[in-house]
Amino acid sequence: MNVVEQGLIFDNSDAEASRKVTAFAALCVAGAGSIFSVSQIGPIKNAATSTLLLCRSHDRGRTWQTIDFKFETQVDGVPGSLSGGEMVEVAPGRLLLIATWFDRSDPSRLLFDAESGGILHSKQLLAESTDDGASWSSWREIDTAGLKGCALTGPILQWPDGAIGFAFESFKEFDDPRPGHHAAWLMISRDQGESFSDPMRVAEHPVHEIYYWDQRLCTAGGKEDYLALFWSHDLAKQKDLNVHLGRGRLEGDALKCDPIVETSIPGQIAAPVWLDDGRLVAFVVERNQTSTLTLWMSRDEGVSWPEKLVVYNHQEQAAISQGSEEVDFNEYWEDMAKWSFGHPVARSLGNELLLSYYAGPPDQMSLHWARVGL
Repeated sequence: MNVVEQGLIFDNSDAEASRKVTAFAALCVAGAGSIFSVSQIGPIKNAATSTLLLCRSHDRGRTWQTIDFKFETQVDGVPGSLSGGEMVEVAPGRLLLIATWFDRSDPSRLLFDAESGGILHSKQLLAESTDDGASWSSWREIDTAGLKGCALTGPILQWPDGAIGFAFESFKEFDDPRPGHHAAWLMISRDQGESFSDPMRVAEHPVHEIYYWDQRLCTAGGKEDYLALFWSHDLAKQKDLNVHLGRGRLEGDALKCDPIVETSIPGQIAAPVWLDDGRLVAFVVERNQTSTLTLWMSRDEGVSWPEKLVVYNHQEQAAISQGSEEVDFNEYWEDMAKWSFGHPVARSLGNELLLSYYAGPPDQMSLHWARVGL
């Protein structure tokens, strides 16, 4: 593996104050040659006024143009913010966009409440485009069947038979006094996003001692198989664990999940890509031992990871309070709002990977891309 080329999707250095920070980028490779990037943008990370930034490339990610479309941030008259999104092309020329919306009726509230340990009330919204992303329909809500504290987590899966999978996690809401119980879920649509199944559990610790955060899934191997990588945090030991891996498959209307296992990869969010020749690649953010974004490669479906390539080194300038051990959970959440790089994304371009991530000083974070030859 080697970095072939790199650059910026969106440069915030000359942006106005309301658009100084981008984060939580996603990539969508469409069939007609367009590649899309969708991300959060605002004056700060997770701002009460954050919305979506949509960019498009027609040359395999080398150059990018901003799509000038204003996404609605009010839902049923309630002001809100948008926290990143994910796109998928469900039919030639028909794009879907799913985004998480947070209730900002009280703009003084932060995303995470250190007192209750919950997050703002949220909704999962869907819009569609039929003009190469130039314009989008009104939002409609995806019903998460009573699950609370929800947020999307990574790319929309797409299987060969046309089924798509919306991945998200649940936790607890801002004012809920009960303990938070985290779980990772998948909802399936077999009609191009017109309807979704009830949530299917991908990962949840039986006694809630380990959190399988920020699941990233990719289709793999068999017709309806998937692989998942998790940022895994041990509450009892107060530390992050190595990246964990899960595998499963769709069997009719059910999701069959194999046991989750620990990998040898240190790090947090890990974005997997299954290559046509059976290799598995993971693009991983690591903050405890180093501040890097690194590609790891496995030739045995994730059992071992002997090959790695450092794509980006970062000098963290934010005032971070938590290290790798004896983590205070509430303060860790506050650190997450300060981190100034991360959210790795990887998509296959045949003999290359297209990567994206956000990085920069805390008050001016831009979207980066890199192409890696395989």
